[in-house]
Amino acid sequence: MRDVNGRGSRSAALFIGTMVSGSLGLGAGALAQEAAAPAELPPLEVTAQAKKKAVPAKKKSATSPVPQAPVAVAAPEQTATEDAGDADGGLSSGGVDGYRATRSATGTKTDTPLIDIPQAITVITQERAQDQRAVDVNKALQYVPGVIVAQGEGNRDQIVVRGQNTTADFFVDGVRDDVQYFRDLYNADRLEVLKGPNAMIFGRGGGGGVINRVTKKAGEDVREGTAWVGSFDHYRATADVGARVSNDFAVRLNGVFEDSGSYRNGVDLERYGINPTAFFRLTDDTRLWLSYEYFKDERTVDRGISSVAVPGSTERRPYPGSIKAFFGDPDKSISDFEGHTTTATIEHKFSEDLKIRNHTSYGDFDKFYDNVYAATAVVGGLYTAGVYDNLTTRTTLVNQTDVTYTFDGGWYGHTLVVGTEFSRQDTDNTRKTGANYNGPGGLGIPASDPTFTLPAGYSIPVTGRNATELTTASVYIQDQLDLTKYFQVIGGIRFDRFDIDATNVLSGADFGRVDDVWSPRIGIVVKPTDGLSLYASYSKSFLPYSGEQFPSLDGTTQDLEPEEFINREIGFKWEVAPRLLLSAALYQLDRENTRAVNPANAALPPVQIGSSRTEGGEIELVGNITDNWEVAVGYARTFGEITGAQGTTVGNTVPVGRSLANIPEDMFTLWNKYQFTPMFAAGIGVVHRSEMFASTDNRAVLPEFTRVDGALYFNLTENLDAQLNVENIFDEKYYASAHNEFNITPGSPRAFYFGVTSRF
Repeated sequence: MRDVNGRGSRSAALFIGTMVSGSLGLGAGALAQEAAAPAELPPLEVTAQAKKKAVPAKKKSATSPVPQAPVAVAAPEQTATEDAGDADGGLSSGGVDGYRATRSATGTKTDTPLIDIPQAITVITQERAQDQRAVDVNKALQYVPGVIVAQGEGNRDQIVVRGQNTTADFFVDGVRDDVQYFRDLYNADRLEVLKGPNAMIFGRGGGGGVINRVTKKAGEDVREGTAWVGSFDHYRATADVGARVSNDFAVRLNGVFEDSGSYRNGVDLERYGINPTAFFRLTDDTRLWLSYEYFKDERTVDRGISSVAVPGSTERRPYPGSIKAFFGDPDKSISDFEGHTTTATIEHKFSEDLKIRNHTSYGDFDKFYDNVYAATAVVGGLYTAGVYDNLTTRTTLVNQTDVTYTFDGGWYGHTLVVGTEFSRQDTDNTRKTGANYNGPGGLGIPASDPTFTLPAGYSIPVTGRNATELTTASVYIQDQLDLTKYFQVIGGIRFDRFDIDATNVLSGADFGRVDDVWSPRIGIVVKPTDGLSLYASYSKSFLPYSGEQFPSLDGTTQDLEPEEFINREIGFKWEVAPRLLLSAALYQLDRENTRAVNPANAALPPVQIGSSRTEGGEIELVGNITDNWEVAVGYARTFGEITGAQGTTVGNTVPVGRSLANIPEDMFTLWNKYQFTPMFAAGIGVVHRSEMFASTDNRAVLPEFTRVDGALYFNLTENLDAQLNVENIFDEKYYASAHNEFNITPGSPRAFYFGVTSRF
């Protein structure tokens, strides 16, 4: 809850500490009893973390966890066959070894080595996220080449992957998480970035790729708490408490509380969440996972600063005032998100070759935001403010069923997946929009003093109220064929029936549309040696014209076919050393069926002849160069342009040749950590980005920048670590993101964050 000054009560931090020591009623005695209990479990799979701990220990890093019990229960997304992972030192699904992951079940729905997946994938492991102090999705993605974190109007995660802007291509444990909010990583085991469309696995959207969070599951004995303090009144605490109560039952609880200010005037946030999970072994071959999450996020909606024309040019640049200055009214710019998510996953093994898995998820979400922001560029030292607020309530029910069958077809092997997905989503949305505000005198707001208070009684009438009901039914089949040890093929196809009904509550008009869509995927992997794979792939995805958030339908959009995304990609993955992976990809991504003005008559409904193309390349090196030196380095070169004129009216048509927004031609990221002694390590990071356009108007330019970050790590005792992170060491003035040419977010100045982690 906020006090009268808009700040959160820090008493919640005490709640986290209490939760660490008292959750689940498991004290030191229970730990001792568990340690003395037999460790063996029935011969099912174990987690990557458990297998990692069974490997002979290398030099301990400053942030390495204290050794836990040698066996843990596998999470649904971490399931591996018993003989999997011999090539990577016994690591299985997830296969996490420091900064490197060797396996994933997200891109194929089967536990597959990354080297065998014909798709570019970046996995941000828990250790890497902790070392970078990446506490949320936004922070973690800043070090992923080819991914741009957009502003999201200051109230949500929004990213650009391979030139495709999205607020909805987020997943949790492979299940869609498309509600708009800022996602925390307090309960995440790792973050997977899959690049390129793959509707065969994920369904609609995902034109440039998807972001999947793999969450922590019950099955480990863990007791850990972390507290952070830092610049701009930053306070954060997390807790992770879990116990394997018996061979058939385990529980875990993750929690977070954060109360922070900002380098931007009048901006703050408070968020907290709690996520209990449980595991049950119902029989030797049947397992059940249950999870519930409550998450709350309250913050100031910060849409940054506006732009101003460069003298003697049509180009615009960010307004050169203080990066602290808030353009608008911070007291009227608020966002409030509350979410409840309950999941149940059950898995049964009929044999070593045949299993079935069913996952059900139900979510109930409320999101409100109100903002007063710059709606124009700065002209003559003045700008105009826009005002609107938005309320969305949504319930989502998703059920997925996958049957996996592994069999020998003679001289080749099959891993066959047949699955279904059914979902129902109900959304109610109300929008209120006020007239643009020009300051007390009605002549404009001075950019030199851009913060103001909106007058009391300012009218914000209801301008839109819509209710949508979305149902989907999907069926898919995929086969992974090992034709020889040197040649593999993965192919699949998915059918989606996408049925949406929308009501304009203000007018009473009803609209609806049904789309039946086929989405294919094919990939070929050639492995000249065990540690090298060459691949080529083709994949396709779609996005209905009701939009990725389905705000409404009208008489025009209900008659339009879905947009299509077609990706062609070649690449390689090479284990240049036992713990070091080099991967690279070249791709061409075409977006088609975009709306355009009717060339015969602009007064007629728009036609679907608009298109765009993104093409480029990415290269990453992740893992250990030596036992003491870990790196994650990457480079992306990207080109994106309009190839078919887009727009719905003559006035806003985007012509052929315009560059796509939020795409720098060059992006370089580097994070590396060196373990100098068992007690001390240090890290250094670099993010470089060339200039990019803030919108497809191609007028406002965000300049190129290079930001340097650093960190020091101290292993104080066996159970106590400390960490100091410095963001933007050289205090570079830069502009991190934009929503359009009037809403540009300045990057943070130099900032310090100190954290302590205790295990007990």
